[in-house]
Amino acid sequence: MTSTPETTTPDSPSLAEKAGAAYMLGLRDRRLWVLIALIVAIAAGAQAIGPAVIPLGVASITLLPMIWGLLIGTLLSGQRVRPLPLDLQQAATAIMGVAVLFLGARMSFTIGPNIPILLQAGPALLLQEVGHLFGTILLALPLAVMLRMGPATIGATFSIDREASFAMVSERYGSDSPHYRGVLSMYVFGTVFGAIIVSLLASLAVSLGWFDPLALAMGAGVGSGSMMAAAVSVVVAEHPEMQDQVLAVAAASNLITGLLGLYIGVWVSLPLAERFYRMLTRNKDAQLPGRRPKNSPDTEAVQAAAASILAKPTVGIRLWVSLAIISAAGIVVAMIAAKTFSLDMILTYAVLCGLVALSLGVARITRGKVPAIIVVMTVGALLSSPISPVAGWFTAVTASVDFLSIITVMLTIAGLSLGKDLPMLKSIGWKIIPVGTVAIAASFLLSAVVAEFALGLWGH
Repeated sequence: MTSTPETTTPDSPSLAEKAGAAYMLGLRDRRLWVLIALIVAIAAGAQAIGPAVIPLGVASITLLPMIWGLLIGTLLSGQRVRPLPLDLQQAATAIMGVAVLFLGARMSFTIGPNIPILLQAGPALLLQEVGHLFGTILLALPLAVMLRMGPATIGATFSIDREASFAMVSERYGSDSPHYRGVLSMYVFGTVFGAIIVSLLASLAVSLGWFDPLALAMGAGVGSGSMMAAAVSVVVAEHPEMQDQVLAVAAASNLITGLLGLYIGVWVSLPLAERFYRMLTRNKDAQLPGRRPKNSPDTEAVQAAAASILAKPTVGIRLWVSLAIISAAGIVVAMIAAKTFSLDMILTYAVLCGLVALSLGVARITRGKVPAIIVVMTVGALLSSPISPVAGWFTAVTASVDFLSIITVMLTIAGLSLGKDLPMLKSIGWKIIPVGTVAIAASFLLSAVVAEFALGLWGH
């Protein structure tokens, strides 16, 4: 979750503007305590509300606590009467980046013990990437053409458009192209609604019983941490006996999608989307790579919005402060989920803090060449694998913290960071709503279908 353009209200001037540079928000600032109180209160309240099941005839949809946390956080940060100040939304964005690593660290503890299952599902894990590759192009792109989105169709539908997509489209078409606006539109839509859409789809798919839980876990690896967490939490809630296997497979799938996404996007999906678009439109309004559009009156606005999204937040949180906030909120929510307290919960969060700090340290030393998420998941998997002398201790201790409680905290923080994205969502036009929904749904469901076929083919 990253920042989008927003004007500061007169009664809450930007902290960055006060400091004249990037501002580090510390515990001595009362404003940060407001954010901390909101995170703890909303996450705890969402966990206390619990799941809600909505029957739909032969199927049903389950709304888990994480959805309540996301919705309440978003409504609170984006409401017009007294929205959460932009500074605190940016602070929530900074904390969110660390919270994703907490989730990755917790999920890594399920990878080590389930390495044999991952090896067995290896061919299916690789083959299901076909679903992520072709899902958006085959279904969302024709819909966008029908709705006359123009060349923006290509940028909006060649993937579910995370940060790397901006670089791909900018290099091929230029940052003043309609394709670039398509990426921006899909990015904002997915940021605000992606987790909710995937959660509802996964809940519906699970209730129908058409898919192997592992196939849905593979489909959950769409390349977005929040979307993956939302989908896999629903699968685990329905199949708690398979929690470790589902988490391990989903984490591996998401990691593969993230690693391969850049190369597949540049060499396969983006050129394929362009050709498919030209075929459907008979090349009437396709823009060739490298050529700039003749009429682009809002070019500067689009470039400014994209630059703001990709820019680092102007308000920062020191690492130890983020670790403390996430741990405190996480322990409270874990207690509510388990309806008891255990010292193992504190030990678990201490271990998670250590792994997250280590991963960020390695990423910093290597200047980002070794991503923190790779480090945290690799180290966590090794510590919990059969070759580790402390694997048994890790398994026993970390069982005290349900990974679903971590997701509730993470998506609550995400919700509190989303208010700044809502104005941009209003400005991008209604067409991205059906197109974005189909793109996200297609990536998840088609991947799950391919994974189901592959698991059957390899005798799972």
